[in-house]
Amino acid sequence: MSESRQVDAASGGGGGGRGCSSRPKTARFFIICHPLSSAGQMPQTQLRPRHLYVGNEKQRKLTFLALLTDAIKHFHWKTQSPAFEFVLLGFTTREDLQVTCFVLFLAIYMVTLIGNLGVIILIRIDSCLHTPMYFFLSHLSLLDVCYSSTIIPQTLLNFLVEKKVISFVRCATQLFSFAACATTECYVLAAMAYDCYVAVCNPLLYSVVMSQRLCVGMLAGAYLAGVISSTIHTVSIFSLPFCRSKRINHFFCDGPPLLALSCSDTRVNEVMLSAMVGFNVLSTTVFILMSYSLVLSTVLRLRSVASRHKAFSTCASHLVSIALYYGSSLFVYLHPGTLGAKVVSVCYTLLTPTLNPLIYSLRNKEVKGALRRLRVRKLVLHLTRL
Repeated sequence: MSESRQVDAASGGGGGGRGCSSRPKTARFFIICHPLSSAGQMPQTQLRPRHLYVGNEKQRKLTFLALLTDAIKHFHWKTQSPAFEFVLLGFTTREDLQVTCFVLFLAIYMVTLIGNLGVIILIRIDSCLHTPMYFFLSHLSLLDVCYSSTIIPQTLLNFLVEKKVISFVRCATQLFSFAACATTECYVLAAMAYDCYVAVCNPLLYSVVMSQRLCVGMLAGAYLAGVISSTIHTVSIFSLPFCRSKRINHFFCDGPPLLALSCSDTRVNEVMLSAMVGFNVLSTTVFILMSYSLVLSTVLRLRSVASRHKAFSTCASHLVSIALYYGSSLFVYLHPGTLGAKVVSVCYTLLTPTLNPLIYSLRNKEVKGALRRLRVRKLVLHLTRL
């Protein structure tokens, strides 16, 4: 009798058939979490004994934890494997231009950091700049620093090394960070346009309408929209299998070049990403254009020619910066994988963050006054130390 039980246990008959039903569950788990094991491309993983899948509720919880541990271990193996590294083709493949591009990108990146960090520090230390406009401007500069720093350091490194590789995790992190900062910046620009509208069209109610609570709420909504959009963006791309070439035809991990590497049908992913990017861009663009249209209609009714000229100059510079940012972003998603897309990508990764401090800050009298006060403060501090 004991021998028959041993035979039944060895053949999976014990446990009222539950041991046999664990086989398809285990197979499904390994198909999902260990897709390469059947092809012999990963180390053989010993299956857990079938008796872990049977028993009471406590044992089933332990079984779930065991499966989760196996999945985490497999994900760690997957992300550390050389097979899951991407190769960035870079901005150009010409060897004689690598050093020239490195110097040019580094110079623009340093100007971007100095200009935007300078704006953030100046707004922080000068109490006269503690207004809603400069509150949004400081976060715009912060976003410019963040998403430039997400892309440019890796690009600079690739100009100097022969093996231009980026790991699976770093590529996903780069895409998530870049998409979050870029989407958030769209909504921050919309908030700044609304602030300009209230300041020009309702100056007497400005302090009441643009309260601290509203400003913080608008900024929090912008960051939340950026995180949600980038999460959908990243998950929809990196859930696809990359069984084609691992060579990304770009100088950073962007959506369209990554979709081109997938061996599965990406039409649904492309439609979803296009709809999401289109919604973020078009909704904020329409809001910005409506706000500045109302501002310009109000300015045209001003009697002073000097006031009209100043308002037109300010609005025109803002619209040029917005058109450069939005236009380059849309071009890249409408014409992916081309040399023109790479060149245009430089506009919103390098040029726009460099120009924003010049357009929004250094042309303003308030910022110029804050710089003068800062120089006077440093001079007084230096004289008191003598």
